[in-house]
Amino acid sequence: MNIKKNFLIILVGLPASGKTTFANIVKKKLNLHYQAEVKIIDPDLIRYKLTPTTFDFQIEPRVRKETLEKVREHLKKGMIVISDDLNYYSSMRHDLKSIADDLKTKYYTIHISASLELCLERNKSRSKPIPDDVIQGIYKKFDSFKKYRWDYAFKTYNSTPSSDPVKFIEELIKEISEDLKKKKEISVKKSLHSVNLESLDLITRKYVGRLLNNPQNQSHKDEILKHRRLYIKHKSKSFSSTKSILKDFKKYLAENINIPLV
Repeated sequence: MNIKKNFLIILVGLPASGKTTFANIVKKKLNLHYQAEVKIIDPDLIRYKLTPTTFDFQIEPRVRKETLEKVREHLKKGMIVISDDLNYYSSMRHDLKSIADDLKTKYYTIHISASLELCLERNKSRSKPIPDDVIQGIYKKFDSFKKYRWDYAFKTYNSTPSSDPVKFIEELIKEISEDLKKKKEISVKKSLHSVNLESLDLITRKYVGRLLNNPQNQSHKDEILKHRRLYIKHKSKSFSSTKSILKDFKKYLAENINIPLV
């Protein structure tokens, strides 16, 4: 399997599910078979530089931005990149997919599946544990892989106290190698309706996140979230661009909620 191509591996899983251990084994195995250098992008290293002693949820947007920049940077250098991040929202996975698509690089989403109870237990032994309520919150918000056709797990690894990832990873690398040999399918036409539904969800979610970063809007949180759901449910028109979606969504909110927009 002396393959020269590079690609992106997107790990998805709860905190303390075993992603970093998995990523390190994948890197070691890939180094045996691939000519391209393997780079793990670990947002924990970015977090540590920003807040070395405590976990601060407020810096997560900055951590995410720097993580995506590093993924793009190393893919452009021709490296195999492993995104060792939570990627629990479909919008997070879409950000990585967009980078891979833009660089004409294949990507493989690997779900590290572990129970909430196991993750909470493992978290206790970490040198810098995350608050339990943060892990529980991520568990509740975790987006399944059933919302969009593009958003699916290439493979799922069930992480348990007795599971051994080595054999799984060896099979995974074989499957990736076989897939890389296939010609990249080029879609001539894509359903405009499908694109709009995906874009509506991603763009409105990101914009609502920006709104809720404003302390003035926190008292309207439930109302904002309710109107976002209603907007997506009833909006069926076609949009010519992502900018037109954002403009229309802002107009809708302005007509229904008295809040400062950004």
